[in-house]
Amino acid sequence: MQIDVITIFPEYFESPLKIGLLGKALKKGIIKINLYNLRDFTEDKHKVVDDAPFGGGEGMVFKPEPLYKAISHIKNLDPSAWIIYLSPQGEVLNQKIAERLSKKEHLVLICGRYEGIDERIRANFIDEEISIGDYVVFGGEVASLVLIETLARLIPGVVGKKDSVEKESFSTGLLKYPCYTRPRNFMGYEVPEILLSGNHAEIEKYRRKLSLEITLKRKPYLFKSVELTEEDRKFLAELLKSQRLYIFLVHYPVFNKKGEKIASAITNLDLHDLSRLARTYGVKGVFIIQPLEDQRKLAEELIEYWLNKKGAQYNPLRKSAIELIKLFETLDSAISEVEKIEGEKPVLLGTDASPKRKYISCEEVRKILWEKPVVLVLGTAWGLCDEVLDRCDYFLEPIWGRLDPYNHLSVRSAASIFIDRILGIYSFYKK
Repeated sequence: MQIDVITIFPEYFESPLKIGLLGKALKKGIIKINLYNLRDFTEDKHKVVDDAPFGGGEGMVFKPEPLYKAISHIKNLDPSAWIIYLSPQGEVLNQKIAERLSKKEHLVLICGRYEGIDERIRANFIDEEISIGDYVVFGGEVASLVLIETLARLIPGVVGKKDSVEKESFSTGLLKYPCYTRPRNFMGYEVPEILLSGNHAEIEKYRRKLSLEITLKRKPYLFKSVELTEEDRKFLAELLKSQRLYIFLVHYPVFNKKGEKIASAITNLDLHDLSRLARTYGVKGVFIIQPLEDQRKLAEELIEYWLNKKGAQYNPLRKSAIELIKLFETLDSAISEVEKIEGEKPVLLGTDASPKRKYISCEEVRKILWEKPVVLVLGTAWGLCDEVLDRCDYFLEPIWGRLDPYNHLSVRSAASIFIDRILGIYSFYKK
């Protein structure tokens, strides 16, 4: 592979390209790297490569002429050269991108600085933009080094052992398992016995499970590109059972349209749809808070029909969902039931369609779920009264419309969106 780097600081690369496996690969000729000083493609005596932006604004912008000349020079030598601009606006580098680029024979990396490069170069002469993350560094040089090292590991002959590359984090789509070395006992911390057993088949199984667990808890989005076995899915399902999420549907105290405190009526649709939602996403229970005895009686009749009467035989799938419903007279009694089941008080996660409260992200909710039981508190009618909201530990960000702030959703729709945002990332099963 040949990599050309266009930069105003070629000296930036002197040390990194001389050391370690990358330095050895360059000496052996497995990889060839050429450094081009952008200033060599200027025509003025001061070798100016940047200028102030049209329209005003801070910083300087790389002029189009030197970049065009540098790119043209390389393209004249090799028309197949793939031009990459290291840019915060680019697609974030990941292992799949690295694997794709490692199959190309010739790459050209443009290292931006200041406020970036002239848009006419970016729009017309760049094949691909790549970012190394959603943060800011001084320039593209450090980003190009990250890309170079990532690619180099995938070039045959650079890393001695093929297995070493294949078992690295991300190469299998998963994060790597923990590693240990001598001594066996360090300050009272022991190496896991399985690693000392000599049973390599069992060690591989052990490491696979650790990789699955670490990925699940830290970067579950990686599973989108991982091929899972049935054994993997069963193992993940057992881990996910430790996430304890409940839905509370509160019928009192809630507001009516006039802002008065009321008790709203239970609807069959809420019971059916919320229970099926919970069953699909592995929610542990749907607790209905309703102080009115006649309303609870109606709900009990529906539940009885689907659990113990004709409904149970007619639709067993519906029965498995309805089983998750429990009725409570007060919010306190529902909270006490969760505490009884889980052995600790749950975290109350409030929902409020107004933007007046500080909220946490769904990612933060997932972190809490690995540690504590969580209750998603949903209101009926025109929303939860302040006496309920004031008891909540955290709030989810309100659901907003795509084109304007409209967010007048049914509680079933809101619940589905919230649950999918929190738990949908863990949906690994496919028929």
